Amino acid sequence: MRETTKLFLLSALFADLGLMLAGRMTAQTFSVIHTFTSASGPNLTNTDGANPSAGLILSGKTLYGTAKYGGSSGWGTVFALSTDGSVFAAPYSFTGGSDGANPTAGLILSNNTLYGTASAGGSSGHGTIFSVNTNGSSFSNLHSFTATANDSFGLHTNSDGANPYVGLILSGATLYGAANDGGSSGQGTVFAVNTIGSGLTTLHSFSSGSGGAYSSAGLILSGNTLYGANYGNLGNGTVFAINTDGTAFTNYYAFTAGHLNGNGILTNSDGANPYAELILSGDTLYGTAENGGSSGKGTVFSVTTNGTDFATLHSFTKGAYNSLGLYTNSDGANPSAELVLSGNTLYGTANAGGLSGRGTVFALNTDGTGFTNLYNFSATPPYPNTTNSDGANPTARLILSGYALYGTAPYGGIAGNGTVFSLSFAPQLTIIPSGTNVVVTWPSNVAGFDYTGFVLQSAPALTGAFTNLPGASSPFTNPIAGTQQFYRLSQ
Repeated sequence: MRETTKLFLLSALFADLGLMLAGRMTAQTFSVIHTFTSASGPNLTNTDGANPSAGLILSGKTLYGTAKYGGSSGWGTVFALSTDGSVFAAPYSFTGGSDGANPTAGLILSNNTLYGTASAGGSSGHGTIFSVNTNGSSFSNLHSFTATANDSFGLHTNSDGANPYVGLILSGATLYGAANDGGSSGQGTVFAVNTIGSGLTTLHSFSSGSGGAYSSAGLILSGNTLYGANYGNLGNGTVFAINTDGTAFTNYYAFTAGHLNGNGILTNSDGANPYAELILSGDTLYGTAENGGSSGKGTVFSVTTNGTDFATLHSFTKGAYNSLGLYTNSDGANPSAELVLSGNTLYGTANAGGLSGRGTVFALNTDGTGFTNLYNFSATPPYPNTTNSDGANPTARLILSGYALYGTAPYGGIAGNGTVFSLSFAPQLTIIPSGTNVVVTWPSNVAGFDYTGFVLQSAPALTGAFTNLPGASSPFTNPIAGTQQFYRLSQ
């Protein structure tokens, strides 16, 4: 009886410290740190926002992001949230007027100032570039995209672009970004603007054809070169580069034409319609394509900065449609988010697919091996009642801090208006009874997270002082008949 009681105390009291009985918990912990609330009234207003479709940024222990809808006017919010979910604030609500409306992109932070884009609103209704302090004060409309006119092809053209769906990057006092529409051909622009809002310059206007159009992906900067991806027009999208002064625009890679399968879905070898920002490591760019690939459900790819050595790292797999008409499979489908890189592991989200058809969080190595489905978002009732406990259809990049990934899901949650979530991979202890001993084990790595540097500590009481056990390695054996010890892992 004494042995049974002791094991119960170890497992029950040490849940918060990561100690557990074998098979009781998985290696990761999914947490919803904020569920966006119900919206009501003719403009669907609330206090916090709704449908966050952009990624987050982290400063200290505070996450900053945007919600596309909701807020006091129903046109979206800028929000701040502590990483443990205990403190939430929506310091700014868009009015839908001169300040902008419907922010679909993430923010960047410089000192106490957040910079971002709104996809609509402004003086012509075609979006804005804005800045606002982290506490919501000193909002400034840095640029309102100008009115458009229909050309002979029915495209909406102007001088500067329209409807920016992606965020900005900052170099010195200059912000760089891309607009999805407008420009001289009506198919988007790359632009630069001073942080005080003066001197917007159109660096490039995209044109139709296989050269790429509709820049729905953000930019990255290396030296004086901006890299980006185009969703495509007559073609299936491109990876491009342009100098920060607007010269030397080059399409380094054009996604292949492919063919339509029996279900009318485009399949090819490399992917189609890259919707997300690229990431750069050394001379290699990594990204996702929303469609195409062997099953037509998208790919993860890499390509060198000069356009050579393209590789399809992963094609999302074939599946089947469930009773709600959602595509389900083992790994996810239609990735539309930027990747994040840690060591040799890429982490990302898939907008659809997975076991319930509501998307996944995944990891894979930079050489394409070791693909792992880290999390399947849970099922929801039929549209429009897309409620669940965790969120649905993630469309934005993750951020990595320590041993946790943070992200947003624009749908799902208890009100159907989306969630902010974390997926923690802190190493966990496992207790295995073995004869007259208790064996404590822990992993050396999980899903690309290297646990080198963690040490085993013990204390005679839960509230006592824990001390290192020099040289202790997994598995570690403790006699049941010995002095009771409490264990934890610490860096």
